[in-house]
Amino acid sequence: MSETASPGPGLRERKKQRMYQEVSEIAVRLFLERGFDAVSVAEVAAAAGISKPTLFRYFPAKEDLVLHRIADHEGEAARVVAGGPTPLAALRRHFLDGLERGDPVTGLNDHPHVLAFHSLLYGTPSLVARVYAYQQRSEAALAEVLGGGLEARLAAGQIVAVQRILAMENWRRIADGERVEDVRADALAAAERAFGVLAAGLPHLA
Repeated sequence: MSETASPGPGLRERKKQRMYQEVSEIAVRLFLERGFDAVSVAEVAAAAGISKPTLFRYFPAKEDLVLHRIADHEGEAARVVAGGPTPLAALRRHFLDGLERGDPVTGLNDHPHVLAFHSLLYGTPSLVARVYAYQQRSEAALAEVLGGGLEARLAAGQIVAVQRILAMENWRRIADGERVEDVRADALAAAERAFGVLAAGLPHLA
C-alpha cells in the first residue's frame, strides 16, 4: 500500500506565516537601525501597513517581534533527541553539523546581519529576559522527552547550558573581530570536549 503524503499548510495558514515573517523582518530592521527602545510598536505597525491592534493579534508583546526570528529553535533539542540514536549522540551530531554549516544558533557565523541581530538580542535587557524564558521552555521540553522527573530536568539543564555556553563563546570571539575560519577548529574541539563531559556525567544518555 502506498503512503499518502500529508497535506501541507492551507492557504490561510501560509498567509498567516507570511504575515508573521514580514512584520518581524520590518521590526528587526527598524530596531537595528534605531535601537529597540527607540522604536514604538505603532511605528512598526505603520511601516508594515497594518493597524496596531492587528499587530498585537500576531505579536502579543513588542519583544515577540524579535523572538520570532528564533522561534523555530524552541524545542529543537527535544525534537533532535526524539530522532535518536541516543540523546547525547543525537545532540552532539546536531550541534557539530550546525557548526559545519554556520548555523547562527551555534554562534559560528560572521554575517554582518547575524552579528547585528545577536547584538540587538543580547544587548537589550527586555529581550535577554525573553530569551531566558525561551530557554526555560526549551529545557522543559527536553526534560519531558528525557522522561520527566528531577533527574531528567537536571540533565536537560546541563545540556541546554552547555549548548548556550558553546554558542556564546563562538559569538563572543567573532564579535571581537576573529574570522569564522579562525574560530572553527577551536569551536569543533570545544564542542567535542563539552559533549564528552556530558557523556561522562550522564552515562545513561550517552
